[in-house]
Amino acid sequence: MDQLGTLADTFFDWGSMRSAISDLLTTGVPNTLILSVTSAAIGTLVGLPLAVAGTARTRWLRWPARVYTDLFRGLPSAVTILLIGVGLAPEGLQIWGPNPYPLGILALSLIAAAYFGEIFRSGIQSVEAGQLEAARALGFSHASAMRLVIIPLGIRRVLPAWVNQLIGLIKDSSLIYFLGLTADQRDLFRIGQDAAATSGNESALLLAGLFYLLLTVPLTHLVNVIDRRLRNGRTSAEPTDADGVADGAPVPAARPEPVSDTAPDTAPDTTPDTTPEGASHA
Repeated sequence: MDQLGTLADTFFDWGSMRSAISDLLTTGVPNTLILSVTSAAIGTLVGLPLAVAGTARTRWLRWPARVYTDLFRGLPSAVTILLIGVGLAPEGLQIWGPNPYPLGILALSLIAAAYFGEIFRSGIQSVEAGQLEAARALGFSHASAMRLVIIPLGIRRVLPAWVNQLIGLIKDSSLIYFLGLTADQRDLFRIGQDAAATSGNESALLLAGLFYLLLTVPLTHLVNVIDRRLRNGRTSAEPTDADGVADGAPVPAARPEPVSDTAPDTAPDTTPDTTPEGASHA
């Protein structure tokens, strides 16, 4: 019982949680979202050209894209963040002032671009060759067919993987604390860690973990919804009427009634008699 009480005091000290929840809500959540969403946007913009270069027929485009992707996917995220955040700090201080945020976003964006580029490349390569041939037959150039047909189809197919990578990016944003954030720049992890160090228990850090779950679990379910709709060939939900039929969908024709096996073989003769009056019948 004493051990259970110690565990409860360590992880479920409501006083420590109450003292940290304000900073987590007003500072931690916004900073975590800024880091992850901005890095995801930049990573997507850089990842798309990487994906196209990775599928190019010329090796002078394909090889640099592969080297970049292998490099940033192979390095641990913490190493990349420290190399960029510390190694480029003197230059960063001259450009942005004493603010580690831009360097942190740059590091996360470069990491995200490598993963997003590989995701988009796999999506582009999954599109059937007949799609490109059909676009070329309609008069599109190769570049126009890739831009207007192949790339949109490929991105649509890898949306679940993109959202999964966004979830990983939200969690990787906690590594920015290596760069030494000020009080108003701290993310969820850093606030929880500081509160845990101050109070002597891990309750605030556990609460920070719960906030991470509130951000990532809905995205996990969103991945399942997108994946299910893509597998069903639907991109959006269709409203249905009271009978459960989708609005605007064609109503199936009624099935004809089967002909009875006991129906008479001959129908009554309804042809009018045109024999003249008084003529004898054979």
